[in-house]
Amino acid sequence: MSAQKKETNVKIKNIVLVHGAFVDGSGWKSVYDILTKRGYNVTVTQIPLTSLKDDDATVRRALDRLDGPAVLVGHSWGGTVITEASSHANVASLVYVTAFQPDKGETTDTWYSSQPGLPEAGILPPDSKGFVYYDLKKFHAGFAADLSHDQTEFMAHSQKPILGSSFIDVVTSADWHTKPTFGIVPTADKSINPIILRNMYKRSGTKITEIKGASHAVFISHPQEVAEVIIAASR
Repeated sequence: MSAQKKETNVKIKNIVLVHGAFVDGSGWKSVYDILTKRGYNVTVTQIPLTSLKDDDATVRRALDRLDGPAVLVGHSWGGTVITEASSHANVASLVYVTAFQPDKGETTDTWYSSQPGLPEAGILPPDSKGFVYYDLKKFHAGFAADLSHDQTEFMAHSQKPILGSSFIDVVTSADWHTKPTFGIVPTADKSINPIILRNMYKRSGTKITEIKGASHAVFISHPQEVAEVIIAASR
C-alpha cells in the first residue's frame, strides 16, 4: 500500500448505497430497513449503468446533498463506481459488497478477466446496442442461488442492463489507499470468482468478512450480515 490508512472513532450517520449491474437500488430494501431503524440516514442511488463517468456523477450528486461524512457502499460493478467517487470530501469509509476494487489506471475488466469465469455465470456478450444482459436461464444459479426461484425470476425479467464499454472505463481515483475499507466475500458467488475478490481485498488491506454459502445477491439474501459490516464502517 502506498499510504497509511486513517482511523476514525467518529460514528458516521450517513450511508450511501450503490447497486451494481443487472439490478437497481430496490435490492437494498432490507439493508435500508435495518440501517434506518438503527438511526442512520440512508441514501439509495439509482445509477444509469451507461458509463463509469455517468455512474460516478450520480453518486457524487448524492454525496453533495449530505451534511457530513458518509459510508459509501457498492455492490459488484458498484465497487468500481464507489472507487471512482471515493475522492469526494464526504466519503469517510468504503464498503465493497462482493464488489470490484480497481486501482487508478485499472478497469473493471482488469480484475474480472484475471481468473477463469465460472460456468454458472450468465453475463452475455454485448447486444447490437452495446448493452450487456444477464442470461435469463442462468440468473438463479449464477446471480442469486440462495434466493427463491420466484424472486430470481422476477429479478431476471426486470434486470437493468449495463453498457458493456463501462467495464473498460479507466479508474482515476482510488481512496481505498487512505480511507478505512471493508469488504464482503460471499463464498458461493458464481458471478465474480471469490478468488478475484480475495486478491483485490488482500492487495488493498481491506478488512474482509466472508459469508459462507452466500451468492452474488448477498445484499438481498443476508441483509443483517451486510448491514453489520456497514455499521462497523461507520465507527
